[in-house]
Amino acid sequence: MNMKQIIHQLIPQATVTCNESLQPYTYTRTGGPAEILIKPSTYEDIEKIVIFASSHKIPLTILGNGSNVIVRDGGIKGIVLLLTTLQEIKKEDDKIIAQAGVPIIEVSRYALDQGLTGLEFCCGVPGTVGGAIFMNAGCYGGEMRDVVESVLVINSEGVLQRLTNDMLEFDYRKSCISKHNYIVLEAVFQLRPGIKLEIERKMEELTRLREEKQPLEFPSCGSVFKRPPGHFAGQLIQESGLKGEMIGGVQVSTKHAGFMVNVNEGTATDYIRLIERVKTKVHEKFNISLEPEVRIIGESLEEQI
Repeated sequence: MNMKQIIHQLIPQATVTCNESLQPYTYTRTGGPAEILIKPSTYEDIEKIVIFASSHKIPLTILGNGSNVIVRDGGIKGIVLLLTTLQEIKKEDDKIIAQAGVPIIEVSRYALDQGLTGLEFCCGVPGTVGGAIFMNAGCYGGEMRDVVESVLVINSEGVLQRLTNDMLEFDYRKSCISKHNYIVLEAVFQLRPGIKLEIERKMEELTRLREEKQPLEFPSCGSVFKRPPGHFAGQLIQESGLKGEMIGGVQVSTKHAGFMVNVNEGTATDYIRLIERVKTKVHEKFNISLEPEVRIIGESLEEQI
């Protein structure tokens, strides 16, 4: 019995495929195949897979909507759990409970519909709830730690835990999720009653700013680098003469130098080489080391030879 058959027996209601390209599942539209790709239906599915992978020492990778990740061209060995199937969202008093696979933009729109304020800044964040918690996503003066009350996670032994805001150790573009190899299942957002018209106007203004400044017309992984203390990554890149710089089909955006866009069938390798070139040039000019905000995962093609 092969691995796919074993997993089908373990979680018959989940979708399981082998060697499926991850390009359709990433915002950059790059990346190699997943050895085994699983789309779970329930938290119980995830528990079973985590325990199975741990007991058989199979690498386990978690993927949301791939908005802030680059999958290397060699793909990902082991099991990839795609959590975009977890789509439930509901309101309880002034709180919203959303599963990990819900796009955080949709949570902000749901909050608007319910007349709750606090999530307006998320109207421009492309990731899922799980990804947003993972990296303490934020923009326009807000971030996850401002609105998250608690998060339901599963640990590497398959045990469910409820983590409060303080336990999540939120910091600039990070939380404790990666440190402890937790998998986010759902989040509880503590919001406040607001005036719908005011909430809507603020979201429209933030959306307008995003559309004016960001290269949304091309595939990209969002903002590539973290903000260096006292500086803006995009400004440093632009002043290094790198706006429009290209490797293969990937370009430093001519609209906003903090973004890299896939303009002509670029590869993950193109992205990674361009990231390294930008880091080198900025360091040479300003003696500042840029740190990627985007996660780079998987194997290079060279590693498979």
